[in-house]
Amino acid sequence: MANVTRNIGLSLGADICWPGCYEEIVKRLNLSIPHGGDSLDFHVERITVEPYYLRQPVRYDLVLDRLTHWFHTSREWIKKAVIMDGLYVLNNPWSLQSMEKHSTYSAMMKLGMPIPETWMIPPKELMSDNPDVHPTMERYGRHFKLDEIGERLGYPFFMKPYDGGAWVGVSRIDNPRQLHEAYEGSGKRVMHLQKAVDPFDLFVRAIGVGPQVHIVKYDPAAPLHDRYKVDFLFVDGEEWQVLTDTCLTINAFFGWEFNSCESLRKDGVFHPIDFANACPDFQVTSLHYHFPEMVKNMVRWTLFCAATKREMQMNQDWKPFYAIAKKDLPYSERLKGYAKIANERMETDRFREWCDKHLSHLDEVALEFFGTDVAKGYVRQKVAALFPQHEVPRFTEHFWGLIQFWRKTETDRLNHSKAAKTPEAEAGQQPIHIDTHAPETAPQAQSAGSNGSNGSNGSGASTSVSTSSGDVSAPQVPTAGAAAQEPASAQAGADLSVGASASSLSSSSSSSSASSASKAPAASTPPASKPGNKFNGKKPKGKN
Repeated sequence: MANVTRNIGLSLGADICWPGCYEEIVKRLNLSIPHGGDSLDFHVERITVEPYYLRQPVRYDLVLDRLTHWFHTSREWIKKAVIMDGLYVLNNPWSLQSMEKHSTYSAMMKLGMPIPETWMIPPKELMSDNPDVHPTMERYGRHFKLDEIGERLGYPFFMKPYDGGAWVGVSRIDNPRQLHEAYEGSGKRVMHLQKAVDPFDLFVRAIGVGPQVHIVKYDPAAPLHDRYKVDFLFVDGEEWQVLTDTCLTINAFFGWEFNSCESLRKDGVFHPIDFANACPDFQVTSLHYHFPEMVKNMVRWTLFCAATKREMQMNQDWKPFYAIAKKDLPYSERLKGYAKIANERMETDRFREWCDKHLSHLDEVALEFFGTDVAKGYVRQKVAALFPQHEVPRFTEHFWGLIQFWRKTETDRLNHSKAAKTPEAEAGQQPIHIDTHAPETAPQAQSAGSNGSNGSNGSGASTSVSTSSGDVSAPQVPTAGAAAQEPASAQAGADLSVGASASSLSSSSSSSSASSASKAPAASTPPASKPGNKFNGKKPKGKN
């Protein structure tokens, strides 16, 4: 039996926390997987930026790319490697380069998704580096009245770049004066005007990694470090399925395997508003409690793809989706059809079976790792890169405390899962116990990447957050008063099987605390709705 190594490359920018955690967990898994008469192991390394010639071979089996959307040198190397060397990469660089918000809105409207009404308007200022732009606009540019478009669309709405991200250039428009002010300040950007989902009562982000979808309650009005909420039981089973199927459909349609989809709920309907995010947030300083689950999901999907030599889909094939779109069916039935295509393309059943066979110990490995000095060191490095020096100790303890809260709920989930199995299968197994106290010391910051990130900005960060009680390092389990409003099985820290979210595959063997109130598939039950915790009792404004 030969030993075969699958090489995984990380194409990184300012990422600090998750690459170190990813590398450590892969190492601690200590995998040796039988495969075609050989034994597979895995090697992870970070990819450097340097000159290369086009015929130069690539030694990686898979690359996890975090640069393509803005760093052209790495993007072109990845495209060359896919074409000439058969490299598998997350995400498809051609799709990522060409599919901005405008195209994704159009495509999902075609599939019948409830996308808010959207207009595109020409830029306020013309390009100055192309001499043809002025005669073009003189001959063919049609004068328009901005007020008329505003009236036709209806206030409120949002003005935002057609291809932007990170909330840059986004303005809420409530009246004609604000419309003209925003347009005057838009410069050379090509802008969308999109009808606000107003009022909405729930904002969620569904983060897809392969066929795994992690659904999180989100508050865009909170400080950057507190937008991903630690909240439980905020959607019911039917809503969970809609959000999961929506994310899978979008990702499979565009060939994305790591992407987030934002949706707003109004009158019981979820409206997708922003879902061209194929390099989503992956930082502990924003994901905090949810960070370990996202690292685990990435470990599962990348190891599966590398081990099985999964073939990358380089070309877009939209015909099967459009064939369903043409059918005279309710949208809910069409969405199920789209999701079926998505699961087939992502090999969901094969993926689940592979993980059950080869990564059954991942949960416990991650649970142990996220209690170590090494893990806390990566948290501190990220905090130090973003926050003022005097806030680093406090926010390090805050984010570390939320991770320890995750370890508590994860321990409950794993013990509940074990208890649910037959006594014969569980003979000799002991419950998992953890110490949720932070290690006494943390390692000094190591050279894990340059400072800066697409995550939280330390300036203006508050010193108390909704998951604390006057102390940013002390996340709390739901109180007895809150628990009294929930199903009995969700009380006192009982099986919070997906924490503050719904992760569609990471806990497929467990039974959710809210299963009796949920309509989701038994393999992965989402939380039911939780009363009394929507935007702190305030009526939210629309957002797009």
